[in-house]
Amino acid sequence: MRSLSKASLGILGLLAVLVWTESAALAASSEIDFKTAYAAADAAERQAGILRNQWLPTETALADARKAAEKGDFDHAVAAAKEAEALAKASIFQATSEKEAWKNLEIR
Repeated sequence: MRSLSKASLGILGLLAVLVWTESAALAASSEIDFKTAYAAADAAERQAGILRNQWLPTETALADARKAAEKGDFDHAVAAAKEAEALAKASIFQATSEKEAWKNLEIR
């Protein structure tokens, strides 16, 4: 059985945070909450873009957040924005860890 790499463990940790933030978003949210969450997600996604490692699920979550906010469903909009932020941060972690990981490869 293959053990998990540090990068895989980091991504799993970030996804655990995603699940936690989803359950924490059960409280009633406002438009201000949405704008704050969306700004954080958008900033993280732009950083992932700079690293050339944007994920399609992040874009989908951002679009879902925008659509929910347009409908006035701020609870769903905040949850989707937080999901997008967690995904963007996971992609940033992946990009930065893999940037250095190749140096540890064994040449055979």
